[in-house]
Amino acid sequence: MNKQANIVVTGAAGFIGSCLVGYLNYKGFHNLILVDDFSRKDKEPNLAGKKFIAAIYRDQFFEWLFAEKPKIGFFFHIGARTDTTEFDYSVHQRLNVEYSKQVWNYCVVHDIPLVYASSAATYGSGELGYDDRHDLVNELHPLNPYGISKNEFDKWVLHQKNRPGFWAGLKFFNVYGPNEYHKGRMASVIFHAFNQIKKEGTVNLFKSHRPDYQDGQQLRDFVYVKDLLKVCFWLMEHQPPSGLYNLGTGKARAFEDLVRATFAGLDQPASIRYIDMPPDIRDKYQYFTQANMQKLRSVGYTDTFYTLERGVDDYVRNYLVKNGYY
Repeated sequence: MNKQANIVVTGAAGFIGSCLVGYLNYKGFHNLILVDDFSRKDKEPNLAGKKFIAAIYRDQFFEWLFAEKPKIGFFFHIGARTDTTEFDYSVHQRLNVEYSKQVWNYCVVHDIPLVYASSAATYGSGELGYDDRHDLVNELHPLNPYGISKNEFDKWVLHQKNRPGFWAGLKFFNVYGPNEYHKGRMASVIFHAFNQIKKEGTVNLFKSHRPDYQDGQQLRDFVYVKDLLKVCFWLMEHQPPSGLYNLGTGKARAFEDLVRATFAGLDQPASIRYIDMPPDIRDKYQYFTQANMQKLRSVGYTDTFYTLERGVDDYVRNYLVKNGYY
């Protein structure tokens, strides 16, 4: 892609968005238009030192586009309300569905290739598996308003007759990595484990409330943010067949493995305590997620993914210990 073409990144001050800005800079792209709510001071370090040509507040973005008419070569729509404990659906409807429709329609009218963030939360409890087939989307039952909103947009997209020349909706699984310091309760288990170890020397994990899973053996597909960045960039460069794509590693791992890897990154022996899961999330909790990655592989993506141990080690040693940013 032409390095002179402008690239839009929404959610640019957040975790994945700011890492994507950094990766695009690393690849030589500086003509970036960043979109977010930039009012939060705790997100400012995510963008420190990064190169871009404009930073536009989310609510003013479409007015700005209409007024400025920038030439855009690619659009990464990463911004969303990602709080799975936010149960006011109207918040998700406005930010994750209606705003995303505006992005889509703008890309259609101006023929701009689009990658947008969907989520593995669309799969609910996983009773239908974790296949990114389009015929399954209408049958999925997400467990929380966030997942519902992401699935509603996926459904809407698949019903559109007018589409950008290339589009991809990425179903992110459990993403971890640098630049999530601001996320509070919604930060990755690794981030919380690291801080618990530093403070108490031990880590609390949820007990299992299902007889078929032992404590700490709940399984998730944990994917390092650096792998997401490579996939996003590859999609921009290669523009394979459009569609929904899973983005995990394809290998589920236990929370206990994750915590042991965090201790290993600190060169400390593991110390784990098991605590009751909060009642408010107990019936909404996923015990197993694992991305079927065959579709992305089938269109030509060949890079290997970080193993859990390697990804956690890099995150802990090169970022968390140093309070560093990507």
